[in-house]
Amino acid sequence: MSELKRIGLIGLGAMGRPMARHLMARGFTVFGYDPVATAQEKALLLGVTLESSPADVARESEIVLVAVGFDSDVERAFFNKGGLMEAARPGLIVAIGSTIAPSYARELATRIQGSGIDLIDMPLTRGEGAAEAGKMLVLGGGEPHVFERCRPVFATFASDVFHLGPFGAGQVGKMVNNMMLWACMAATDEGLRFAEKMNVDKEKLREALGHSSAQNWSMTTRAEEKPTPWAEKDMMIAMQEADNVRMSLPLSGVVRELIKDFKVRMNYPTPKVPK
Repeated sequence: MSELKRIGLIGLGAMGRPMARHLMARGFTVFGYDPVATAQEKALLLGVTLESSPADVARESEIVLVAVGFDSDVERAFFNKGGLMEAARPGLIVAIGSTIAPSYARELATRIQGSGIDLIDMPLTRGEGAAEAGKMLVLGGGEPHVFERCRPVFATFASDVFHLGPFGAGQVGKMVNNMMLWACMAATDEGLRFAEKMNVDKEKLREALGHSSAQNWSMTTRAEEKPTPWAEKDMMIAMQEADNVRMSLPLSGVVRELIKDFKVRMNYPTPKVPK
């Protein structure tokens, strides 16, 4: 198989824009689509070739990376007028970098059967700072030979790339990652507030705990001090998927409620999840 060189990006925001920058720095040609004018302007300054629809991006590309926010955004990217399905052809690879429900991933795979599209998971972790630095983590899924062909593309913006199984396995991995992330954040927030109430300097304690068995990524990056726009969405996905397989997730149920309380206390807006 020939090396992939023409890369499409659907979504040119906080994750897609730095991905485009890293790709072009490694010599890839990038075609992009985003409906938001400011995202388009920033992408143009980087040298991205803007297209008028996801279908137009796919027609120019060998692989299309989808970096949008919600299941509904992925749905529109595939099936709306001008969507990816209008440019479906044998050998076109579409990699889903968005965090979507595993059940929706399975449904999507069923709906595009026979289109010729090779569907790949590549949900991204570590946040915007890692995106800018080109040090994201890819939790992948899909046919192994297709995934391996994509690995040099992923390596431009990710320092760690793992293949977890068939398509959908990457979304399961991202769901579990997020369950554990928000649990750690809730524990860090509660523990440090408790220390402060007990008249212990929480910053001195944070530094000390960074060298202890309580150390975790959320505490080190001070996640509890930052807006958490995706936390409720992430926990909703986990709880719904647990319902689907009839499994009890008692800790995750508590974490979901703690996240809601945290956002109220911090006066962070709660984004409306698109239908």
